[in-house]
Amino acid sequence: MLHINGLTYRIGGRLLLEEAAVAIPEGHKVGIVGRNGVGKSTLFRLILGEIPAEAGAVTLPRNARIGTVAQEAPGGPESLIDTVLAGDAELTALLAEAETATDPHRIAEIQIRLADIDAHSARARAATILSGLGFSDERQEGPCSALSGGWRMRVALAAALFAAPDVLLLDEPTNYLDLEGAIWLKSFIRDYPHTIVLISHDRDLLNEAVGHILHLERGKLTLYQGNYDSFERQRREKQALTQKLRKKQDDQRKHMMAFVDRFRYKASKARQAQSRLKALSRLEPIAELVEDRVAPFFFPNPEKAIAPPLVQWDKASVGYAADRAVLRNITLRLDPDDRIALLGSNGNGKSTFAKLLCGKLACMAGEMTAPARLSVGYFAQHQLDEISPERTPYSYFSELMPDEPESRRRAKLGAHGFGAALADSRCDTLSGGEKARLLFALAAFHAPHVLVLDEPTNHLDVDSREALIMAINDYEGAVILISHDRHIIETCADALWLVKDGTVKPFDGDMDDYTRLVLDTARENRRAERAAGKVQAPASRPAPRPSSAATQKTVEKLDRRMEELRGKIAILDDALADPALYSEAPMKAADFTRLRAKLAADLEDTENQWLAAQLE
Repeated sequence: MLHINGLTYRIGGRLLLEEAAVAIPEGHKVGIVGRNGVGKSTLFRLILGEIPAEAGAVTLPRNARIGTVAQEAPGGPESLIDTVLAGDAELTALLAEAETATDPHRIAEIQIRLADIDAHSARARAATILSGLGFSDERQEGPCSALSGGWRMRVALAAALFAAPDVLLLDEPTNYLDLEGAIWLKSFIRDYPHTIVLISHDRDLLNEAVGHILHLERGKLTLYQGNYDSFERQRREKQALTQKLRKKQDDQRKHMMAFVDRFRYKASKARQAQSRLKALSRLEPIAELVEDRVAPFFFPNPEKAIAPPLVQWDKASVGYAADRAVLRNITLRLDPDDRIALLGSNGNGKSTFAKLLCGKLACMAGEMTAPARLSVGYFAQHQLDEISPERTPYSYFSELMPDEPESRRRAKLGAHGFGAALADSRCDTLSGGEKARLLFALAAFHAPHVLVLDEPTNHLDVDSREALIMAINDYEGAVILISHDRHIIETCADALWLVKDGTVKPFDGDMDDYTRLVLDTARENRRAERAAGKVQAPASRPAPRPSSAATQKTVEKLDRRMEELRGKIAILDDALADPALYSEAPMKAADFTRLRAKLAADLEDTENQWLAAQLE
């Protein structure tokens, strides 16, 4: 489907791609990984034809449609759902032509094509995608101009998903999503009928939604079969083999050179020595592996412990307007060793609760009690926009350490991963990951008793996320974590609190339970919407007939079919959960993945038939 042949590209003399080549078959779900700055987004621009390659080519089958998320978020007066519908250019053009066409043959062609692309269900499909990304029915009919930048990017993502191109390119699609949206997107990607190539640092997404990993490193592309965990294992094995071969070659070189040095001037051995020299010249050196080490993160531990509880809420309420609370009746306690992840859809009040804890908002009712000397470190993604572009990391630390000598300031910066060059760089030249690292350093500067981390992983690559996880787990204070990254929640949080229905309560379960809750809720909402659509019939419609024996048999048959499909999916899920499958039988793993997607689609279709039969 997608072929990249000998692609070479430079930016400012720096070689990003050097004769890179890969072939991605039709229908594959591929995750692109690599360190920040290696050229992943540039590769997407080359595939889309936005920039010309220095050498090589990208080829697609004739008439294949390629799509991506628009870089400019929609912000006009059009409704969200109309904006998403406009994402399918062919559908929009056909509907417009259908209004003006007069030739009977052309009218027939248009209607046949509209039927082929399932135009009658377009609005329902668009609404389902918007709902999965967190938009209520009421908001779907509202204008894009009323949304913030992050929510507008969700609309742009919805438009790209709705267009359903043959090759869909997604660059960090979960960055603007909450955990619920990320869970829905994983399910959508798994069931997508065409090819998807996505750039992501979300380990959970790369493990659950893709079947291949494309690694971009030092200008080369390498395709690995399996999910991210399988890729890491294969890469480690490959590195170990390379090191072993290199050592063996080095030993061989030393042995040959020892022979040459010993006998090159001895007449009887001169010919053999010359032969060894020629063999040495032909011996292709194996490149030495160069580890790109990630600078560690560092959160200083609180100097003076505080007796539990650190914070206690008793029927507390908080909000922004005096007469309207966002959260009510919060009765919880936070202890010094707690690691809490906040769950809940965007807009339910997770950030509001974080601001209450940090003292940025006061209680409107009830009580929040905490010791006077309690200190809280707060990190939030929006703070990246508040960093002064002309300042440097060193200037920030100079402000925080006015009486300390320069050597102490630079030592402190070095502990947070800012060497001499980076410490003196203007902030507008720092990457997103480097700015995030600076914000982590500033939030933890005074060794707080509580760290509140609101979406801390958005600008970090996979290895940097692992370094952040290690730093959080080494930190001895309490942690409140808000993230769409399931991996960081599962590796750092000991307890889950659910922000929902205007309050905050402990969630009794793990992330698997919460994922099931989110998907079941979405499924029930879709069923309710479909049922409402069928029930709201014109007044002239005759009353429904009583259920017949034939209809009852159909319901029973569909019940058995649904149970059968669920059983098959459960068996496949168990098989796909075994990491050994991807290394020992990769073709079988790919077949199982395709079969699971087909069974899931069959199950949803059967559920729709069952619902229709029940209504009848």
